[in-house]
Parts: sequence; C-alpha cells; structure tokens
Amino acid sequence: MLSNPLIATVMIFALIAFGEWLSIISRARIPMLLTAMVGFLVCVWTGVFPTDILEKSTLPALGAILIGPAITHMGTLIPFSLLKSQIKAVLIALGGLIVSGILILTIVPLVFDYPTAVAGVGPISGGIIALLITSEKLTEIGLSSLVIIPALIVAFQGVMGMPIAMSFMRRYAAKIIQEMDKGTFVPMVKEVDEIEGGKKAEGLDPLKSSMTLKLFYVFVGAGIGVALGSVTPIHYSLWCLAIGIVGLKLGLLEEKSLEKANSFTITMIGIIFVVIGTMADVTPGDVLENLPSIVLILVIGTIGITIGGYVTSKLVKWHPYKGMPVALTALFGFPGDYILCEEVSRSTARNEKESSIIFNELLAPMLIGGFTTVTIASVVLAGILVQTL
Repeated sequence: MLSNPLIATVMIFALIAFGEWLSIISRARIPMLLTAMVGFLVCVWTGVFPTDILEKSTLPALGAILIGPAITHMGTLIPFSLLKSQIKAVLIALGGLIVSGILILTIVPLVFDYPTAVAGVGPISGGIIALLITSEKLTEIGLSSLVIIPALIVAFQGVMGMPIAMSFMRRYAAKIIQEMDKGTFVPMVKEVDEIEGGKKAEGLDPLKSSMTLKLFYVFVGAGIGVALGSVTPIHYSLWCLAIGIVGLKLGLLEEKSLEKANSFTITMIGIIFVVIGTMADVTPGDVLENLPSIVLILVIGTIGITIGGYVTSKLVKWHPYKGMPVALTALFGFPGDYILCEEVSRSTARNEKESSIIFNELLAPMLIGGFTTVTIASVVLAGILVQTL
C-alpha cells in the first residue's frame, strides 16, 4: 500500500501536519521541522515506514525543483533598502562560525584526531556542498571511514540548533512586544508599508491578476538564477535571492510573490520533503558507531556558534537575542530559518499587526545569516580545511 505515491506522500505529510499541530499548541516551543525530521527517523528505524518511502512519494522531486522559486520569493520579502542594515547580520553569522571552528579544531583533536575535527568543521555550518567537499577529500586520502561524520552532522545539526534558536527568538519577540506597549519600539522594517501603499490597484486587469502569470514570473526569475549559478562561481541560491530583491525593486515581481500566486504553502511542503530526505540514509548503527565524535562536534560547534553570535552581537550593538539566532542559522539554514520566523511571530503576537511586525523584524537577518553561513562560508571553510589533511 505504501508503494502508492499518493499514500506515501500522505504518510510523510502526516508527520509534517503533526509537527505543525504540536508547534501551534506548544506556542512554537517545539519546532515543526524538528518533529517531522525526528518522527521520520523513528518511523523508518521501527519499520513503520519502508526505507524507500521518499522514493515512492514523488513530492521530493517536485520540492527539489521548487527551491529556486522559493528563494526568489524570499527576495521579494526583503525591501531593497533594508539590505543596507544587514551587514551586521553577515558579521554576526561569520563571528559564530569563526569561534565554532576554532573551538572544534582545538578541542576535538585532543579527544579524537585532526581529520575527525576537519570532517566536522565545514558541515557544522549546514552546507550540503561543504558535506560533499569534505566527503570527497576524505575518500580521496583513504579516510572513507570518517565520511559518515559530516553526513550525520548535517543530518542532526538542525535537531540541535532549531530549539535553541527558537528560544532566543521568542525572547526577542517578547522584548519587541514590551517595547511596542511602551511606545519605544523602532522597527527595522519601515519599507513594507511604503511598498504596499505605493502599489497601484490591480483592478480587474487579467494580466496583473492572473495567478498563473504571477507564478510564471517567479519561475522565470528562479530559472535565470539557476542558469547563472551553473556558469559562475556564485551559488544559484544567491542569484535567486538577488533576482527576487531586484525584481521587487524594479516592479518586475510582486511583494510576497508566491503568496500572491496562492502557491507558497505547497512550495514549502515540497521543500520540507527534501529536507526530511537528508535523514533517509541514516541508520541506528551509523549513529551508535560515531556517536561520541558526532556529539562532541555538535556540542562544541553549537556552543562556539552561540558564543560567537553573542560577542559579535555586542560588538555591532544588536541585542543578543536577535543576533544569536542569526548565528545559529548555520545549523539549519533555509527553509528552517523562514519556518522559525513564521512560527515565532504567529505564537508570540497578540494580533495580526504584531505578528507582521515581529515576522518582518526577524526574517531579513535570519535569511541573510543563513545564506552567509550555509551557502558561502561553509563552502569556503570546507575547501580550505580539507587541503590541510
């Protein structure tokens, strides 16, 4: 029965829905993505799900295609002038990675060895590309037994990072609400109302109101981004993000493009299927055999990222509750960063207006931090360190 694509999709979707329900009733204290990922592992390990259930469901294939459009959509959420303030988010994200890397390379070799430390440093920043770089080098030099370490770190780091980041984000959201009550809150995002207020009414013009055309424009932007990523050294996700931002500025794309095309929810569900798929090849034996080194790297890495985020936040004069989650995006990246912003703003706000303000305050630095660490820094870090093996 589970070999049927629809039934297989429904079973995995049930985990996501259960995670969403749990997130809502716990007021976002339990991240939806965390529940879905851990639930998937438990179901596969206990035989409830067959090991190839993701292959039976065709939604992960669709999700892989939708990553580019989703990132382009994210660019339409960030007003162009807001990016000027995000250099601080970049510095905080890098500060977390630097401290984390120093601690791992200093402590882990004392317990295990230097190759084990290097196997974990690049992937701790969440990058699949960093995982590939590290794994290829370990195999090339005859250390294929260590390949499981970066794979498992990438698989489990979100389990470690998301609850911690969400805790800080909830505290910062509470601080925002307190300041709003006192009338002292100055929002980072002032451009949203200006963008919405400056738009002309679409009226009944079918060329402007067509959902199909709105969705097509986003896919065109994503296609251009992917094409540019294949012919330049810049990762396609950065091109897609930039196209979304510039497209919004030039009026080629609408704000919240996929939402306006009524396509955002199914897009995110498809991508979550892809994220869950990163856990598909993890076995209990793999975990037990490499558990000591994995736990040590994850714990030291998380502590280092948090400390680095705290110190850098103080240096750039951001509140640590705002800055530390930005650094922690290294542990989960996209779409986890977006989902956490959505869950926190929904669960802490008392009304729709507060929810929108909190969401806008959190989203831009979290997205920029995630792209800085996962897409760029992890690749650079892994590329440099594997050359020292």
